[in-house]
Amino acid sequence: MKLEIAAKPPFSLHSVIHSHGWARLAPFNLDDETGEFSYVLELENQRVLKLIIEEIPDGVSVEIEDPISKVEANEISEAVAWMLGLDQDFSEFYELARGESKLEHIEREAQGRILRSPTLFEDTIKTILTTNTAWSGTIRMANTLVTQFGEAIPGDDTAKAFPNPDTIAESDEKTLREETRLGYRSSYILNLAREVNSGTFDLETLKDSDLPVEKVRDSLLSIKGVGNYAVANLLMLLGHYSYLTIDSWALKMVSHEWYGGEPVTPTEVEQAFEKWGDWKGLAYWLWDWSYDGE
Repeated sequence: MKLEIAAKPPFSLHSVIHSHGWARLAPFNLDDETGEFSYVLELENQRVLKLIIEEIPDGVSVEIEDPISKVEANEISEAVAWMLGLDQDFSEFYELARGESKLEHIEREAQGRILRSPTLFEDTIKTILTTNTAWSGTIRMANTLVTQFGEAIPGDDTAKAFPNPDTIAESDEKTLREETRLGYRSSYILNLAREVNSGTFDLETLKDSDLPVEKVRDSLLSIKGVGNYAVANLLMLLGHYSYLTIDSWALKMVSHEWYGGEPVTPTEVEQAFEKWGDWKGLAYWLWDWSYDGE
């Protein structure tokens, strides 16, 4: 069965997939040979399905191998629309960026949407998995977490969904540290899973919250393991771009872009993008850096 979901133009599935590294983290899968892009989703009724997502004129199609009900189709459509940001409007940002040579590519390539998971719970855990490790470590930890705790598609143990909070909450720190090999992140992830599972922290309400961005930021910063870098990343995924994801890479890029390679501080990074206001995080993210980072 195939579903078709419209996207607010301009739209490019390629730009969303390659907006950052999430497409390499299970249960996303990007086949480098065929180009197939897929995600394994567990529905509210606990049914697990593989979604194969392709671009079509005006949006995307979602192929599901098995028959699905109307309720399931609606749930899948909502999940995919959120993951790909299909209803996001970047016309204001595009207008601001016109005339800036370092951003002249973004409207042409329909950039701006950042690939995200169906739940903020999943995105928060994946963000925590990016801290203080190489990207290969993040990929390994995400894959192991899904393999160890995720529900599989019937008849295919190699295709599993991202684990629900209750599944992780039932585990313990020793298992997460020694078997899943999450290191110091084990206590953070276990704590978050238990808070979400118990209802102490209704994380998903932040996805469509009317709260000021500062309040959303404060809520995210209350999560153990989420610091300034992680919270800026999560806010970007939620569609808030007024904070920068400042790390050693950002310092290096800004240093070479405007300061001739001389050391800079986070203050200089903030100043470099201050004029972009509420869009500064996205301007930084999509900037055409002249320095290759080597």
